[in-house]
Amino acid sequence: MRRSYRNILYTILAVLAALFVAYLCLPYYARQALIHLMPVIDDAQTFSRDTVRHDPSNSCPWPRHKDYNRYLLTPSDSAYLDSLHTVSFLVVRRDSILYESYRDGWNDTLTSNLYSATKTIVGLLVGIALDEGKIRSLDDPVSAYIPIYKKGQQADVTLRHLLTMSGGMAWDEAYASLFSVTTHGYYGNDLYELVTGLDVTEKPGIQFSYRSGETQLLAFALEAATGQTLSQYAAEKLWRPLQAERDAYWLLDKKNGDEKAFCCFHTTARDAARLGRLLLHRGDWNGQTVVSRTYMDEMLRPATYLRDQWGRDSLSYYGLQTWLYPYQGEILPCMRGMLGQYIFALPSHQAIVVRLGRKRHDVYEGPFTIDMRRYLDIALKILEYEPS
Repeated sequence: MRRSYRNILYTILAVLAALFVAYLCLPYYARQALIHLMPVIDDAQTFSRDTVRHDPSNSCPWPRHKDYNRYLLTPSDSAYLDSLHTVSFLVVRRDSILYESYRDGWNDTLTSNLYSATKTIVGLLVGIALDEGKIRSLDDPVSAYIPIYKKGQQADVTLRHLLTMSGGMAWDEAYASLFSVTTHGYYGNDLYELVTGLDVTEKPGIQFSYRSGETQLLAFALEAATGQTLSQYAAEKLWRPLQAERDAYWLLDKKNGDEKAFCCFHTTARDAARLGRLLLHRGDWNGQTVVSRTYMDEMLRPATYLRDQWGRDSLSYYGLQTWLYPYQGEILPCMRGMLGQYIFALPSHQAIVVRLGRKRHDVYEGPFTIDMRRYLDIALKILEYEPS
């Protein structure tokens, strides 16, 4: 009997040893993915990061609307927010906070990873660099800024192709696979080598296909054009002009490394709303032009000269690093992240809606998940409520 137990113990130890050896043989990014498992919104301590500094002497908190939080959510709407682990729900109307709710232990000082909503920030920064003449033209080849990017069809890729997700990069947008290039990008420590080394396998400028790697490559071109890191340029040209209340954070691929431009900007819900306000006013901030109207008009106009992701129709829902969501007869500029990080601009109501959370719905209608419409429906009730 003792020998039998001993054999079982030896077998278990042998299996564990084999698993440990197999783990050590995995690439760095795969080991990190196994340690951390799925991404979470409060991952600011998981990775190295750079600070996008605000200016305390010029920060400007949002005022509260006279009807602040007078609206009471219906039980079904409140339950819906909780069902997808909403942490922040914020509605701003005419530059005042009309409604805000923090749930699941969250508050107005905690920062959330915006995930792919970050891509729109990169798009805005490109517009600023274009306005400043640091980028000569959106039709410049990427190789004008990253000289090594000219292998095969890489040489045909322009900044505009990257802005419209039509650069043809061999990037697999898979979030659950241990060995996908997306997992490599998120958990790896070699972003520059990763994205500049990927082949271009489709003719650029023909079809929209959502690829995070193209935003990352765009960010490297932007850094080359400006001579600043992404965090430095964002702080100087965006965060301080928008009078942010708090510092933001940009996660890096390693200590003193590169910003994860495709995913990982951390901020509060209130400061995220500033980005929505900039979209709403097409680059203007209290009379100051942060991004030119000419660029913003293109950014918020669908790139209809491309085929959509299915290759069937003209693209109607994406501009320059920005989603365009059809709702109630208008097209809403939208920033959108993988766990349900949403920032909507509603021009007809002069309003901004921010929803941050830990989960999004998995059911789609076209290119959009159905939770997006539900959040806007809730926001519309708040916007149209008239206290007695």
